[in-house]
Amino acid sequence: MNIIGISAYYHDSAAALVRDGEIVAAAQEERFTRIKHDFNFPVKAIEYCLREAGIETGGLDYVVFYDKPLQKFDRLLETYLTFAPSGFASFAQAIPLWLKQKLFMKKDIRKKLGKNFKGKIVFPDHHESHAASAFFPSPFDEAAIITMDGVGEWATASIGKGVGNRIEILKEMHFPHSLGLLYSAFTYFTGFKVNSGEYKLMGLAPYGKPVYADLIKEKLVKIFDDGSIWMDMSYFNYCQGLTMTNAKFAKLFGGPARNPESEITQREMDIAASIQAVTEEVMLKIAKFAKKITGAKNLCLAGGVALNCVGNGKILKEKIFDKVWIQPAAGDAGGALGAALFLWHQLLGRKRRADPGDSQKGSLLGPRFKNEEIKNYLDSQKAAYHQFSDDEIVEKVADGIAKEKVIGWFYGRMEFGPRALGARSIIGDARSEKMQSVMNLKIKYRESFRPFAPCVLREDVNEYFDLDDDSPYMLIVAPVLEKRRIPLAEDQKKIMRDDTDLRKRVNIPRSEIPAITHIDYSARVQTVDEKRHGRYYRVMKKFKEKTGCGVIINTSFNIRGEPIVCSPADAYKCFLNTEMDVLVLEDIILFKEEQPVRDKAAVEEYKKQFSLD
Repeated sequence: MNIIGISAYYHDSAAALVRDGEIVAAAQEERFTRIKHDFNFPVKAIEYCLREAGIETGGLDYVVFYDKPLQKFDRLLETYLTFAPSGFASFAQAIPLWLKQKLFMKKDIRKKLGKNFKGKIVFPDHHESHAASAFFPSPFDEAAIITMDGVGEWATASIGKGVGNRIEILKEMHFPHSLGLLYSAFTYFTGFKVNSGEYKLMGLAPYGKPVYADLIKEKLVKIFDDGSIWMDMSYFNYCQGLTMTNAKFAKLFGGPARNPESEITQREMDIAASIQAVTEEVMLKIAKFAKKITGAKNLCLAGGVALNCVGNGKILKEKIFDKVWIQPAAGDAGGALGAALFLWHQLLGRKRRADPGDSQKGSLLGPRFKNEEIKNYLDSQKAAYHQFSDDEIVEKVADGIAKEKVIGWFYGRMEFGPRALGARSIIGDARSEKMQSVMNLKIKYRESFRPFAPCVLREDVNEYFDLDDDSPYMLIVAPVLEKRRIPLAEDQKKIMRDDTDLRKRVNIPRSEIPAITHIDYSARVQTVDEKRHGRYYRVMKKFKEKTGCGVIINTSFNIRGEPIVCSPADAYKCFLNTEMDVLVLEDIILFKEEQPVRDKAAVEEYKKQFSLD
């Protein structure tokens, strides 16, 4: 039986195809359209999933949409009426799309899939889809389930329990009180983009001190013992306006929201630290309450807040649960996968056998390209390239990393979710003191304070980090071990204490692996093993043979403002127009110095499109 799950019309549209309970394919629409966070109906993602499954729309038995549009519309109408007439501008902007598409989702789906589709269409609840995406691919027969995001229909967070092939939602928190929207409000106020800049806020937090945390809890949000929250909506504008916060909020924090084009000040750093501390407090209380009411030994997480890997690390560190599994596509994209699995297991009652390995297949669920396809494209571009054997690729790439080359790595099936997991990655030497600034400013064209994440050989993880668990999806932050740290000199301590220039702070080496060690000695860890990662693992093993180091840098293969690359054409364009040294496309390697002379004006124009805030 072929089931396709769809998320669309809000944020990160996606499609996921499940056949007889097995995940066959999943991808976000943005990867194909090259529109970051593309929210339109996922036409191209659906086409890919069908192609991967070897079927056409007539071969689909069910389409499952990830939420209930009519219930969501009910919430929007009630909210607008509550705040009328002040919410009219927001209402006027939203209503045309609802009247054109969202209220007639069944009709829209059938129209998009064409007359050959004869299957049924099902609409589970938004947080049921999230919960299903968390539990059903997990390795657990039984687990507590926590979902946290902005808002679905009415729910903004839920606690549930999964047993076998069924999940049950036990408790919900409802709009407008939302941990996800609270965090997004601070994302907006500090000058980052809502629904995409939250991870920047998380990365900025270690540069500040949580001096506003008590103020936030006194004025903005009341936190209860079960992790639920109550927000004073007189400080927020998202119910009735086109912004997240208002003048009362700004007055509380001593001035207006930061302009995205302006310098980041100590105020923004301290605000980031404060809301991060509050978020972690809420996440820990929810986890403890979930343990109390479910009695489960294991925990599954999904929803956009589950991408807060610092909070995830705190839950793991507290040992509230024996094991924690987090859906790598935790946001709305993962809702497409959860919706399909929810239908198969919960609604159709099909048996489930928890896979102690990885039924999510490393989240490597996107398209793969053959060498012949790649060569045909490169020939059309008159590119210079070389084809090598597997052993030669491993040797040359490991050698390049050791020589501080920046390498674009494109191998195997593309990742599903927001993290690069060793299929569409830019990799480099974590031991290099210059690598963070080089990658940020010359490759990614992004803010210099942004930390990079490490990949570490699974067998070496507890040699470098205070972590002894699998973290294959880069969703857990852990401290770098004391024995790997470098003590700060007095002049460096003074810079850390008194200097507000982020670039000066970030360039102070803190460990033997400075390029991935954040200012607070933390790192967002991905563990790499041979079963999931194959050649990527072998490259890291070879690098360790050469250098004695089992850690490398891994960042997503894209530049600021663009989605992660999907095709060889996307990768080649990014390679040419940045200062990347080497590009690996399956069995083919390209060296920058051998490529045709680039048009310098075109490169500068490309950079200008993605200039830093």
